[in-house]
Amino acid sequence: MPRWKDLPDALDPQVREFVGHLRQIVDRDGLTLGRLAERTHYGRDSWERYLSGRLLAPKGAVVALAEITGTDPAPLVTLWELAERAWSRAELRQDLGAQAVRLSRARTVTVTAPVPGAAGPAGASRTPPPVPERGDGASAEDAGPPPGRHARRPALFLAGVAGVVIVVVGAFFLTDGGSPREERTAAGPPAPSAPSASPSPSLPPGVLCGGAGCAGKDAELMGCSGALATTATSVTVGTTLVEVRYSRTCGSAWGRITRAGLGDQVTVTVTAGSVRQAGDITTTGDTIAYTPMVAVREPGQARVCAVLASGLEGCTP
Repeated sequence: MPRWKDLPDALDPQVREFVGHLRQIVDRDGLTLGRLAERTHYGRDSWERYLSGRLLAPKGAVVALAEITGTDPAPLVTLWELAERAWSRAELRQDLGAQAVRLSRARTVTVTAPVPGAAGPAGASRTPPPVPERGDGASAEDAGPPPGRHARRPALFLAGVAGVVIVVVGAFFLTDGGSPREERTAAGPPAPSAPSASPSPSLPPGVLCGGAGCAGKDAELMGCSGALATTATSVTVGTTLVEVRYSRTCGSAWGRITRAGLGDQVTVTVTAGSVRQAGDITTTGDTIAYTPMVAVREPGQARVCAVLASGLEGCTP
């Protein structure tokens, strides 16, 4: 029975080559997963994912493998860099695909219902809208005859009543409502009504928040990530990439760390205030963590820091 299972068919060729090279080194030295974990200080489950192509090994694990096997690390690191770029491209395609699905679902939900009685597709017959059921439970069949000469009488009666009301109200105001003009003048103009809240700017389909409404919320769930987000600035702490992610559409920023490990933490802080959000990696094998969003007008108003389980710390400029 072969030791290794076939790599996933969808795996990028450069990632496939890199994982195959790792397998060759492990086979050459006769290392078991348990022995790998013991000597490199990366978990057994993590190595199982690295060597099966389900997770890209971090650079630190690659260097550790080279050290314990006496392998020249330079060619191995070069292969890792090519694989890391290919892996990032694949993640970006997945983000864009997920964004497209969200936008498609949002458009489906927000489609305006057709106006009853409006013309349909070519060839469709025009039918009068059904008579709605009465509030007392009477069915449409009990609603009386179809609209005609007799059905218009209530409408004409109501129109006449409305005309009388308008005439009476107009006469009331033309005669000052029976109150002396001086009393109304002394009372002054009516108090201005409280200003209504300005409506929030319209958002693209699939985007569920904007500005302060995004604070503390998940960027992906709110439709702010993917194609609507960019990396404003970044820094590398050890082998971990620390980024300020920003969405102008949502008026928000958040922190992200990649190539991270168990126990690593990331925070985002609004530089002009004390607003702070945090995230961390709590599952073995995970390499990416995000913070919830903070509302900012410009990406420069946000600063992202990482505190790694190894003790290393660093922040974006």
